Amino acid sequence: MKRAGCLLFAAVPVVVTAAVYFATPEHPAAADAKGSASVSQKAREKDKSKAERTADDEVVADVPAGLAAPDKKELAQEIVASAENSTLKWHEVYGYIEDIGDGQGYTAGVVGFCTGTHDLLTLVERYTKEHPDNGLARYLPALRKVDGTDSHEGLDPGFPAAWRHEATLAAFREAQDHERDSVYFDPAVRLAKLDGLGTLGQFVYYDAMVLHGPGTSDNSFYGLRERAMREANLPSDGGDEKSYLDIFLDIRREAMKAKNPQRDTTRIDTAQRQFLYDGNLDLHTPLKWKVYGETYRVP
Repeated sequence: MKRAGCLLFAAVPVVVTAAVYFATPEHPAAADAKGSASVSQKAREKDKSKAERTADDEVVADVPAGLAAPDKKELAQEIVASAENSTLKWHEVYGYIEDIGDGQGYTAGVVGFCTGTHDLLTLVERYTKEHPDNGLARYLPALRKVDGTDSHEGLDPGFPAAWRHEATLAAFREAQDHERDSVYFDPAVRLAKLDGLGTLGQFVYYDAMVLHGPGTSDNSFYGLRERAMREANLPSDGGDEKSYLDIFLDIRREAMKAKNPQRDTTRIDTAQRQFLYDGNLDLHTPLKWKVYGETYRVP
């Protein structure tokens, strides 16, 4: 014990000297040490994030396919199309483009990409990377300029016709599908499964992601989810699935009305809410719902 004590005592001056040495701001070793610590911290965070994602992957892999099953995914596109384009024939809306007066510029394509909300710009940029000579590439400077606004500057009169023509090409339809899945469908379904939601809940998340965008503001998807979680426990945390979804839909409806008090909310009121109140948490068919007063059926 004495020897250990002597060694500890002898080490104290060395420790103090080292602390002063590395703490001196102008000494290069201090910067090196901080840089090493920063790199080490980032490496630990990266490892932690990777481990968490791996654990999440295992959770997702252990639950049923839900909305990701081919027939349910097809159904999801039909329900979204009924609200976005007033049709069940979603395969026919790749060439759709219109300014619907919602302050987001042109709305276009299979899930309503908008010139004012960055997703249409991202789609055209990625498509142009793969197909540089496409008919939309020349509008990229204008699309970057109007991003975040409702302006048509540099887009009129030719952009709508160019979009419709490009949509006749399989490559552009595939690009729209890929953007829809990577930005909206896949993240929404994955998170819904982690939250303990069934097929209907996964669709509710997907539709919210499409309409409100995958942002973190109060009225964007992740903000809406945070607000719902403050009022109800997630099913994955022991909460009741129906109660949580009811509150999430309330908050969604409120967000839609906050932007425009006259906005039609039947995609919630007489579609998703109706499925929920019918207890159809698995989105079983046959399915019947109304949007904008029109009735839709899937046998």
